[in-house]
Amino acid sequence: MTRIVYVNGRYRQYRDAFVHAEDRGFQFGDAVYEVCEIYNGGLVDQARHMERLTRSLGELGIRPPMGPAALRQVMRETVRRNRVVNGLLYLQVTRGVAPRDFAMPPHGTPSTLICLARRGDPARFADQAQHGIAVITVPDIRWGRCDIKTTMLLPAVLAKDTARKAGAKEAWLVDRDGFVTEGSASNAWIVTADGRLVTRGLGHQLLPGVTRRTVIDILAHEGLVLEERAFTPEEAKCAREAFITSATNTVMPVISIDGTAIGNGAPGSIALHLRTIFHSIASVTK
Repeated sequence: MTRIVYVNGRYRQYRDAFVHAEDRGFQFGDAVYEVCEIYNGGLVDQARHMERLTRSLGELGIRPPMGPAALRQVMRETVRRNRVVNGLLYLQVTRGVAPRDFAMPPHGTPSTLICLARRGDPARFADQAQHGIAVITVPDIRWGRCDIKTTMLLPAVLAKDTARKAGAKEAWLVDRDGFVTEGSASNAWIVTADGRLVTRGLGHQLLPGVTRRTVIDILAHEGLVLEERAFTPEEAKCAREAFITSATNTVMPVISIDGTAIGNGAPGSIALHLRTIFHSIASVTK
């Protein structure tokens, strides 16, 4: 349970952590966010998350709430005050408070900053990885700049709910040309019959996942072959393995897609190996 939330310069009790009714993040989804894994009290790949946050803010022209060093201190202090050893840190920046209008607020309007941390259950995710997860495919109905990590997540929420109702853990989004873009809250991967690892190349269609980037580092470290290209659900269903990557899941094996078993229907050895060594290669900042 989150105990303390940082909101615009103050650490508040969870029940008292409010933003203004005319905050543009609330009114328009005019906001960006980051989710960092907390591992053994440290933030995983913090520098890369901050790099992506800076890019998202720049793409939307949102004023940074503070300097990088001060923001890193807020993140560390939020983790400390919530006494989180393993879990997640959520950081959100909005364009700030202004009378509701589609026009942008005046230059210099202070942005809104929210930061919270909550505990996770590593054992639950470890057990999930040993069994693997099911995925379904759904049409990708999102806007054209999915490379910006905005809070406009309704299509992802609907996709995730469709997956849940189908007994699956995640939904893979499929574009108009029939190719998988990414998961509703993850990047999508397959392993071909000859052991090549495939994930879609970066562009406006998908988020440049921080965990995705670290896994690519791991592939180079392990001497595994990477192909950044689009793939179809049909190719994925014929793959040797499949998995997803995200800050929440790190590397999570996929054992079925739309009810079709992947490989032998059990978590793949490559995905499990990547998951096992992930934190030994990822950067962890305390």
